[in-house]
Amino acid sequence: MENRPMPRLFVVRHGETEWSQQGCVTGRTDIPLTEHGVEQIRQCAPLLVGEGKVIDPKNLCTVFVSPRRRHDNLSFHHASSHKTFHLLFEGHELPHHVLTESCREWDYGDYEGLNPKEIQAIRPGWLIWRDGCPGGESIEQMQARVDSVIEQVREHHRQYFEGTVNTRDVMVVAHGHFNRCLIARWLKFDLFLGTRLNVQTGGVAVLSYNHNNLEEPALNASVIHLNSMLSFGPCLTTCVQIEPAR
Repeated sequence: MENRPMPRLFVVRHGETEWSQQGCVTGRTDIPLTEHGVEQIRQCAPLLVGEGKVIDPKNLCTVFVSPRRRHDNLSFHHASSHKTFHLLFEGHELPHHVLTESCREWDYGDYEGLNPKEIQAIRPGWLIWRDGCPGGESIEQMQARVDSVIEQVREHHRQYFEGTVNTRDVMVVAHGHFNRCLIARWLKFDLFLGTRLNVQTGGVAVLSYNHNNLEEPALNASVIHLNSMLSFGPCLTTCVQIEPAR
């Protein structure tokens, strides 16, 4: 394993939607990408995806895509995450992918479609990372769902470490709160770490491991400055590695 590249997990948030632009929580209602959201992904994709680039399709063993078709008149192809996935690989053969409910957004229940001010007017002091969502998912339910996705990713990586497969990378295309939860749990922290993570629309986080060790998951600290090349702002979100206090 010493001479093989480390396996990675690319965590992608869908492009901008009308509700994400307005700050409304969107768990059950899938809103299509805005024109700006489509352009976000189309501008970023050629810089990120391709042979020899950060995301090389030949290195992807699978992609987990949120299937959120939560609007009766919205086809899967226009659902925000599914559309983002197709735009990312426009001009390339689509990698193996799975539409899975495990990657759907946090179910906001009674607060669906509301913005933070409206929620605070109903329940002052509410914090999703502490209180969960009445009529939707609790913190425990969300954590269990995210952990199940991480276990599937690590199984792919485990097979790569053992040499039974040659493709090393996995991708998740999902949503803001889901991705923040995923990063927190990947690093073996409680969901509350999500309060310190920023996952922009069209953003990508890169997760991997330290010291060639599956027991040392890390958030990659490599930086790619795309905002100087794009009028839509940075499309790759990167952070320093975080380790639990000893």
